Amino acid sequence: MTPPTAGTPATPAPTAGAAPAASGDNPTGNGPVGGAERTRTGWLLLVGMLLVALNLRAAMTSLGPLLDEVRVGLALSGTMAGVVTTLPAVAFAGLGATTPWLVRRLSAPRLLVLAMIALTVGQVLRVLTDSAVVFLVTSALALAGIAVANILLPMLVKQYFPHRTGLVTGVYMMTLTVGATAAAAAAVPVAHAFGSWRAGLGVWAALAAVAVLPWLPAALRTGGAARRVGRHGGRARARISPGRTRLGWAMALYFGAQSLSAYAIMGWLAVLFRDAGFRPQDAGLLLAGVTALGVPIALLMPTLAGRLSDLRLLVLALTAASSVAYLGLAFAPRGGAVLWVVLLALGQGAFPLILATIGLRARTADGTVALSAFTQSVGYLIAALGPLLVGILHESTGGWTAPLGFLLVALAVQTGAGIVIARPRYIEDERGPAVAGG
Repeated sequence: MTPPTAGTPATPAPTAGAAPAASGDNPTGNGPVGGAERTRTGWLLLVGMLLVALNLRAAMTSLGPLLDEVRVGLALSGTMAGVVTTLPAVAFAGLGATTPWLVRRLSAPRLLVLAMIALTVGQVLRVLTDSAVVFLVTSALALAGIAVANILLPMLVKQYFPHRTGLVTGVYMMTLTVGATAAAAAAVPVAHAFGSWRAGLGVWAALAAVAVLPWLPAALRTGGAARRVGRHGGRARARISPGRTRLGWAMALYFGAQSLSAYAIMGWLAVLFRDAGFRPQDAGLLLAGVTALGVPIALLMPTLAGRLSDLRLLVLALTAASSVAYLGLAFAPRGGAVLWVVLLALGQGAFPLILATIGLRARTADGTVALSAFTQSVGYLIAALGPLLVGILHESTGGWTAPLGFLLVALAVQTGAGIVIARPRYIEDERGPAVAGG
């Protein structure tokens, strides 16, 4: 990868989160800043994005392996433990929706710094308490930081690397996957090394604190959000309303359906393999294989999407991989287990695809953050149903045919939405009625 240069933001006028910098001190690389400084700024921005990406799942994936210890340590009821496991999707849906409003009031670097501080503080406080309620509240604080960062990263990629959107999205998606996998793998060993589940969860706060550092220079340079001035000055630009467009809902449905399936797979695949006769440790390795194979896919998928003018073949290929995997798991879970894991990993490439598509279906940073917020907020609400419904179907039928049939139905919805978003179009061209103001 050649040294990145922070690109010119893809908007003709200043946008929220991209306030014009003083002469000679421009975080976007415009104006009189020299080439060497632009290159340094580009590297700093890229490092900052990757450090943020490392944190976007660690607070969650480190909890799963230690959930039994947390339940005992905090005397969590079964209901409270259920709330803890569904909190991420609910938090991402509810808190992510507020990000466009926040971006109109704070610069993107400042908002990202605040998000990482919230993540740091939340992770520290939740391991210091003996109260189940406080644990829940502080976990929500940490997740609030992740929710905001989830929305901001596609916007920042579009704003600072407009000509390398696919590549940078792929790199940060790969980093996100690595962070999620490392946290899940290391949580128990760290807890055992220090003799407490609190260490296994709390250690990731240090990583979140480090992610603050690259963004501090830009956060200190910029004030509040830039005035939302139209091209000719004086007029506030119309707000973009993805919820009033066919494209916005198709994006949300694609994101939601693929996330629903991903959450269900992460929650139940190991149980399915154990029911098929695998030893617990082998079932866990097969589940880990889905995540591990997802690392190169996360890197390549956004780049591939950025090079294709029409995404229909890619959407259909991912659907085919998932369909064969689900059918294989239903009828031959033991005999073809490795093949089904490989195909599941390929099918889960829909996640980096939809994140890359957010940037591809918006012309501007404003459009990207609006589309990102709507897509992820609605999508995570849909996703929260996945593990719950799969569990209900499995318990009521005593097998896996009905749950896998449900995932095939979700896949059909995902494919239909994917066909809608596959052709080039832009959310700014489909926005709803204008709303003045900032």
